[in-house]
Amino acid sequence: MSAEQALADAVLAGVRDALGASVNGVFDGPPVKASAPWAELGPIVAADWSTKDKAGREVRLVLTVRDRADAPARCHTLAAAAGGAVEGVARDLDGWRIASCCFVRARVSGSRPGEWAASVEYQVKLLAA
Repeated sequence: MSAEQALADAVLAGVRDALGASVNGVFDGPPVKASAPWAELGPIVAADWSTKDKAGREVRLVLTVRDRADAPARCHTLAAAAGGAVEGVARDLDGWRIASCCFVRARVSGSRPGEWAASVEYQVKLLAA
């Protein structure tokens, strides 16, 4: 399994456990149909991070929580919980081991009145097990 897929599977499972009934779904990409609030795993960008004797990847991932409400407070709370789930992913994955997991940035924005999106971005470095 690729490092990207192993990480995505672990992150999605962790976010589902962390957010539970607080959201109407956790999706691998934009959902076709969903009612707010929901979380989605956005773009995964990977680069080589290999050593002389092991394959490695540096992966950037973005989790976004989308909500419809008068204020962004719930969106902030859900995004923080989703970020905590990323940081809590088990270090040993299917064929890979997480060497580091670093928070990069968070952003909350409103595209239209009452529509909120809170994103958290992480940089994760993995080595082949």
